Amino acid sequence: FGNARQLGGRRPAERRRGMLTVYHGSVYRVVRPLVGGGRVNLDFGPGFYVTDIREQAENWANVVWRRNTSLSPLLNVYELDVERVEREGYRTLRFEAYDEAWLDFIASNRKGGGAWRDYDLVEGGVANDRVFDAIEAYLDGLASKETALVLLAYQHPNNQLCLLRQRLIDDCLRYVRTEELRKGGGA
Repeated sequence: FGNARQLGGRRPAERRRGMLTVYHGSVYRVVRPLVGGGRVNLDFGPGFYVTDIREQAENWANVVWRRNTSLSPLLNVYELDVERVEREGYRTLRFEAYDEAWLDFIASNRKGGGAWRDYDLVEGGVANDRVFDAIEAYLDGLASKETALVLLAYQHPNNQLCLLRQRLIDDCLRYVRTEELRKGGGA
């Protein structure tokens, strides 16, 4: 796993010697991420979410900042030891596209089914604003799975990684730094 190609027309982060640079956009400095602090029914489960696409994390930091403008948008930077994740046998799942397997996984998790429980790390496309309507129509019974998949076929996925086990975070994720971002923009 670990993104080494272009996703959605954006440049992925650098990967060197088994380390993948990943980002977490927030209004908080997150030196020691914890699993289980978020909602359970998220796309990939209640883990710690990062991306290997800097611009995506910067955009998310500004989304969070707009909800709480008394703070500043921040970009937390980490290195994920993908070689160690593989070597130590962490259970990973990677989605390459917005396809039926991805849609089924997202739908199960959003309905509280807990498909994420079988994995330590899940990687794949973000169910962001561009794809949200198709997913919601499917979940609400307003669109068939086939219709939702047709709508999703025209989207280029961004990328997110959900770290679902604290041991994986403690063993394989290293905090590098936090950068303050321009309010409403990037670094």
